[in-house]
Amino acid sequence: MNLDLTNKNAVVCGSTDGIGKACAIELANLGATITLVARNEEKLKKTLNELSASAGQQHRYLQVDFQQPDYLKSVLQEYVSQQNEIHILVNNTGGPPAGPAHEASLDAFRKGFEMHVIGNQILVQALLPKMQNTGYGRIINIISTSVKEPITGLGVSNTIRGAVGNWAKTLSKELGQYGITVNNILPGSTETGRIRDLIKNRATNQGKTPEEIEQNMKEQIPVGRFAEPAEIGYAVAFLASPAAAYITGVNLTVDGGKMGCA
Repeated sequence: MNLDLTNKNAVVCGSTDGIGKACAIELANLGATITLVARNEEKLKKTLNELSASAGQQHRYLQVDFQQPDYLKSVLQEYVSQQNEIHILVNNTGGPPAGPAHEASLDAFRKGFEMHVIGNQILVQALLPKMQNTGYGRIINIISTSVKEPITGLGVSNTIRGAVGNWAKTLSKELGQYGITVNNILPGSTETGRIRDLIKNRATNQGKTPEEIEQNMKEQIPVGRFAEPAEIGYAVAFLASPAAAYITGVNLTVDGGKMGCA
């Protein structure tokens, strides 16, 4: 099975923490050259030094904020003009704030759509010509299991994540002819700062302790624990590899078996 990503260039978004960082690490371990994308330059520099360069890679980073789409577009245009080949894009952005859909402001929906759907579209349109030229492309979107089943208390996120899922499925049908696959990873509860914030929020709303909320969440997962970010990264690395050339348009749930359980 060919998992070798030597001489492949990958752009990984939200890559200084959690799942995004884990994806960058695993892709670099397989030989890919990584371009990190995030807001915090200090974290970008730190993460850069944590990536494997065993295949002679020279990793780099782009400091951008997805809440500034025009700036994101200009940075990407300059970046792409300097690259001969780009093969892999991992779309990953922090989720919208928690709360029920009927209480969310219109601005919350606008910001969520802009950060996820618009941001992803800007990235794809900027990088796609390079993928088409090489005949090898992997677009992998980190979304959520809410694409299949909305999560209570995440009204805006459920809505936006669903939009990204359908956007990606549409792209998979359009881009397969160019040797470009488009797939979604749907992580379940994963040990990140995001899950800690959600646990704290639920504890406050339900009048329980964070420990009680966490235990209840784990009891609903057949494997009995949260995922480690690296376990999501492994799935992304496989989909990015030559071995996954015939897999496209799928929503791959990585949630310890929770989906579909009573």
